[in-house]
Amino acid sequence: MTQRPVAIVTGGARGIGRGCAEALAAAGFDIAVADLSEEKPLPMPAGGIARFYAADMAKVEDHAVLTERIAGDFGRIDCLVSNAGRGAVVRGDPLDLKPENFDLLLGVNLKSGVFFTQAVARWMLAHPDPQATRSISVITSVSAEMVSVPRVDYCITKAGLAMWVKGLALRLAAESIAVFDIRPGIIHSNMSAQAAPMYDKRIAEGLVPAMRWGEPSDIGGVVAALAGGRFHFSTGSVINVDGGLAIPDL
Repeated sequence: MTQRPVAIVTGGARGIGRGCAEALAAAGFDIAVADLSEEKPLPMPAGGIARFYAADMAKVEDHAVLTERIAGDFGRIDCLVSNAGRGAVVRGDPLDLKPENFDLLLGVNLKSGVFFTQAVARWMLAHPDPQATRSISVITSVSAEMVSVPRVDYCITKAGLAMWVKGLALRLAAESIAVFDIRPGIIHSNMSAQAAPMYDKRIAEGLVPAMRWGEPSDIGGVVAALAGGRFHFSTGSVINVDGGLAIPDL
């Protein structure tokens, strides 16, 4: 059991999830990382606790058990960062998109995101704590709105997740659980590594107004600030973390 606030980070073993876990740990949270990947030690301040839970987030039937296990280990859940996801199985002509690849992406990116946030929200409502500051940050993408033709299936999953955030934010607003849609742009991660040479070129040509890649720590800093409770009245907000990429210009 812990007296420190507790954050769950799905897909927290590497990339954006790892950046979020590290930032939350530095902000005073104990951390539960749920991920397929192997556990990697998470730097924690003195007295901090981090635990790794091997989990396939696409297995929706396991969500309630995982939630209860984490809550039992830590004694509380104050923050969820729903980050687990994957890129398009194949980048290419959308007219060649295969149903099985589409189903895989929907299951990992959209269905798992919807139902794990549901499981955690249900736990929070079943265990009210007027003294707690509770939040759910869902990592979507600028691709929720910006179309990438070779991976439009990925864009569809993120657009669906963004609509789920709106509905969840409205449902939980009166319960003092803030819900946010965090939209990363082009971020250094395992997911973007395959396309890194192309993005290097396009960033150098001005695709990103900030003229650089984003880093997982950029996302983590935003998530940690939101989890601190100072932006609770902004529930339902979309926060682009993209160096200006999504700003329409002429």
